Amino acid sequence: MDADAVVVGAGLAGLVTTCELVAAGRRVVLVDQESTANIGGQAYWSFGGLFLVDSPEQRRLGVRDSLDLAWQDWEGTAGFDREREDTWPRRWARAYVEFAAGEKRAWLHGLGVRFFPVVGWAERGGHGATGPGNSVPRFHIVWGTGPGLLEPFVRRVRAAVDEGLVTLAPRHRVDRLTTTDGVVDGVAGTVLEPSTTARGVASSRTAVGEFELRAAAVVVTSGGIGANPELVRRYWPARLGSPPAHMLTGVPAYVDGRMLDIAADAGANLVNRDRMWHYTEGITNHSPVWPSHGIRILPGPSSLWLDALGNRLPVPNFPGFDTLGTLAHLRGTGHDHSWFVLTQRIIEKEFALSGSEQNPDLTGRNLRLLAQRLGPGAPGPVEAFKERGEDFVVADTLGELVAGMNALTPEPLLDVAQVEREVRARDREMANEYSKDLQVTAVRAARAYPGDRLVRVAPPHRLLDPDAGPLIAVRLHVLTRKTLGGIETDLDGRILRADGAPVPGLFAAGEAAGFGGGGMHGYRSLEGTFLGGCLFSGRQAGRAAAG
Repeated sequence: MDADAVVVGAGLAGLVTTCELVAAGRRVVLVDQESTANIGGQAYWSFGGLFLVDSPEQRRLGVRDSLDLAWQDWEGTAGFDREREDTWPRRWARAYVEFAAGEKRAWLHGLGVRFFPVVGWAERGGHGATGPGNSVPRFHIVWGTGPGLLEPFVRRVRAAVDEGLVTLAPRHRVDRLTTTDGVVDGVAGTVLEPSTTARGVASSRTAVGEFELRAAAVVVTSGGIGANPELVRRYWPARLGSPPAHMLTGVPAYVDGRMLDIAADAGANLVNRDRMWHYTEGITNHSPVWPSHGIRILPGPSSLWLDALGNRLPVPNFPGFDTLGTLAHLRGTGHDHSWFVLTQRIIEKEFALSGSEQNPDLTGRNLRLLAQRLGPGAPGPVEAFKERGEDFVVADTLGELVAGMNALTPEPLLDVAQVEREVRARDREMANEYSKDLQVTAVRAARAYPGDRLVRVAPPHRLLDPDAGPLIAVRLHVLTRKTLGGIETDLDGRILRADGAPVPGLFAAGEAAGFGGGGMHGYRSLEGTFLGGCLFSGRQAGRAAAG
């Protein structure tokens, strides 16, 4: 044997798995098709949001949360409805929510992870009590964002390399899993030529050799399909309409989904492949790192959301409320884009951009920059997109704004009279404290939460208020992100065959396993649960693979 275990994929789930194996005294080879510059994978680029239940941060802000409420929200959001394929995902979901309400925060705190004191309210839902969405704020931002979350695991892995317990094998692309007498006992594949490209930049696939490694256990932590448009379109579900002809990519090019079918060739059962998580608030990156690089706007609730023809989106498709409900509605319009219409006052308070590189204050733990976020003006990265982003239009009058919006599409689709009708109708609802407009009501209710009032929700005002201007329009695209289905596993991360029996020697964690069980989110996510799913499933698989 070359090692006690081979871990395939050096993202967050792979690092956590490796740390657990090392803690048990096991020798590990950590293989990845990219260079060591990419250690940490997608998690490095993330905003670092984690789903926690009844945390000290919540309680300090007056948020009353509980395991029962969180599980009610999870079940209502997941919509589990498949007797066979949802058996293990449902068990994983319950175990994960208990973890998030239990030892998750203390475990991370013990590793040195700290949190920004304001808890975000992602995926607000807007449905009934048992429908999709978070009933309370649960989005805890790691101080240091994605890189900050990765730090303790990267540090431990590198220390284990120095101790001789871990061997890093970058530029090793796994092409098959090896078996002997029905037991998975290693990996084989292609050695790619060395790469000096920066983190996230697409690298060469030129082969310079072959390799084979043998181990008592193999753990697949290779991620999903978000950067593979062919697979995204192949498994795109009819319930979300037709896949868009134009999509932005929210993950680096190496998130290609190759290992899913490779695992299937070794006996793994792949389930729920039609479940996926893509955003509707994507904007083209003015400084792209990978092909078709898009950034997601994390919006507050006040922007007016219009489809490509200028029609306001129906309830509850407000910014930040129901991601997949909004996606399904927009796919039914026959167009690949939609619009936010807002004011300078709204963008200053309500626009955040997802990703570590778009939040230098939080990522760099820079209190001076953070103070600027809390002061007047939009955050620097947001202003940069407003000035340089190809999807932004800024104007003093509504007529000029609509003309600029039409200039961004191959043909003018917007009628200024229609847009004005929607804007003025919304503005009339701001004239007094009563309103039948549920978005206006939601905005006012959001400001009752101290965290939203402090950093996320602008004081209610008319879009055509000259003191709130200028007017801003943002063209929005579908942005690929997460695979919610994948390799079926039991609660120990053991990969299962179609008949439910484990594949001896083979484990999976992270997005490749649908973050646990082949899809612990069901159809939808409560947000902050992708990184958390990597943490939890990596921990489970690592401990089990250690024997």
